[in-house]
Amino acid sequence: METKLFNPFYNINLDPDICFLTGEDVSVPDDRIPVFPEWIMQRFELHDKQFKMMDQFTAVKYADLRLPCSRQVIDAFQKLEDEIQSAFNTGYEAVKNIPSERLFLWMGKILYGILYHDLQNEKKLFAKLQKNFDLSPLLKERYSLFHLMLQSLLCPIAFKGSTPWSISVVRLKYSKDIFNFRDNPVTLYFSLGLNGFGIVACLQDAGLVTGKNRPLLDKIGDQELHPVQFEELCARILYANYLLKHKPQFNLAETGTGLIVETLPVDEQNHENLFAPWDITTYAQVLAGYLQPWGYTTKNIGKFPDGPISFLENDYSTEIISADKIELPY
Repeated sequence: METKLFNPFYNINLDPDICFLTGEDVSVPDDRIPVFPEWIMQRFELHDKQFKMMDQFTAVKYADLRLPCSRQVIDAFQKLEDEIQSAFNTGYEAVKNIPSERLFLWMGKILYGILYHDLQNEKKLFAKLQKNFDLSPLLKERYSLFHLMLQSLLCPIAFKGSTPWSISVVRLKYSKDIFNFRDNPVTLYFSLGLNGFGIVACLQDAGLVTGKNRPLLDKIGDQELHPVQFEELCARILYANYLLKHKPQFNLAETGTGLIVETLPVDEQNHENLFAPWDITTYAQVLAGYLQPWGYTTKNIGKFPDGPISFLENDYSTEIISADKIELPY
């Protein structure tokens, strides 16, 4: 039995009258789900706040970021949302125990929803210029695979080999209840700080970014991080994802009951060639963007000749610095 899947990136089909996940006709105008979960928008009073889109010029109210859905998809996402909300309200230990595939689906819906609106904006702009809008073959393939994996919410899709994504959960201390979210729809990067935990993820890297940062993540373990340490971790993972040269390869195989998505293994002999060289100057610029809330810039985070300062690792022992030793607001 062939698994029938919808690929909106074949012809950039973003029709508001079809379900974003299945391609089914959506006949009821109210069949829309919020990109950002309703409980999060209520908790942090986000409904009327502006979300800046990828072009950095367009801003949309959080409440207006919605996706057309079939009733089946709405019900499936509501079940997922109930699971995630319960764990998020409980805190770090509960979030750490969420299966990575469920976290992927939850984060993936948010990232895809942002991407969906970004692409709609681009299509409208090209239409005004009387030009045809399209994506590069690389982006089409990346987004098509990403969307296919999201369809595992409903379809019998199983994953084999390394996970197609990197997801790390750390213990995190905030002085108040905040919603600290960052995204990059192009590279499918996602980070979130909330209620005693932080999540940082790359949703289509075949687990390679986690592998590159494994020594650091193992040292962190269950240790509670100061917010500035979490921001540094996010900067490191974002930059590693940017440096990833290897194009993850996936094999799709039909079975009698569904589809298997297998992450093909990487040649260990060429492991060092998976990433471009780490450039201290470029990384300092990335880090400065994350440390801006504490007044740091590229001019005052550099530490010649060893590179940018680190709030995560001790310069001499390379051990993780205790959060209570950091004299910065949290």
